[in-house]
Amino acid sequence: MDALLAALADPARWRLVGLLAERPRPVGVLAELAGARQPQTTKHLQTLERAGVVTSHRSGQRRIYALEPGPLRDLAATLTGLAATADRAGGPRETFDRYQLGVDAERRAAEQAGWADRRSFRFHRSLAATPEVVWRHLTDATLIAAWWTPDDLRVSELVFEARPGGRIVQEYRDRDDPGTDAVVGRAEGVVEEARRDERLTYRLSPALPDGTPAFTAHVDIDLRAATTGTDLDVGYLVTGSTVGSADFIAGIEIGFGQSLERLAATLAADPPHNHPRSTT
Repeated sequence: MDALLAALADPARWRLVGLLAERPRPVGVLAELAGARQPQTTKHLQTLERAGVVTSHRSGQRRIYALEPGPLRDLAATLTGLAATADRAGGPRETFDRYQLGVDAERRAAEQAGWADRRSFRFHRSLAATPEVVWRHLTDATLIAAWWTPDDLRVSELVFEARPGGRIVQEYRDRDDPGTDAVVGRAEGVVEEARRDERLTYRLSPALPDGTPAFTAHVDIDLRAATTGTDLDVGYLVTGSTVGSADFIAGIEIGFGQSLERLAATLAADPPHNHPRSTT
């Protein structure tokens, strides 16, 4: 496939492919129709033949070239598959488009400080674990790191002191970046209330590139025992919004929702007796 793509990438060779799609033709005719010299055209045709996209045979004093449709069909099928993967309903591309629409709208609205203050979000999840187990996943830094980030990021530093006045630090990097390992974002905050297995509230401020807070999120989490496990309700309130916070605020609903989905999946996949107990 790589050789085929490299062969087709040259505009002159692509022109020859188009001419051969109409019918087999000799080198001289192809050179004339392509407006090129015959030696140059011959080299291009040889490259295409090595890539398997054309074939040739000699007829008297002429060499006739014909297009091989099989490799092009295989390439078309591969490209169609890639497009279908990118365009699948509910996939990452759909999330990307939703986020970009949100960013555009929020940037237009972010004209002055405080523009998004009192903006609120609500989240609900039914989790397949007891409140005790859910509480550990909400407050044990080792367990939090497995779920508390959007799909395309990974936690690289996490501090969560599950007591009133306790520190929160969240630093994250790109999930697929094995090279630069650059910090993508950082947030710091403080725990306000921690009632084991029942209620957790905290403040968290993501940092702008210059290190100043973009806004402050006031998060309250309530846990209630349910027949199937635990009902989790989250309230998310924005205060102190700055003009530069538009991109952050546009991603709250998507990003926090993805984190909660990962938490739900983690709890559903791991039996409660396998979860380590926290010392907090």
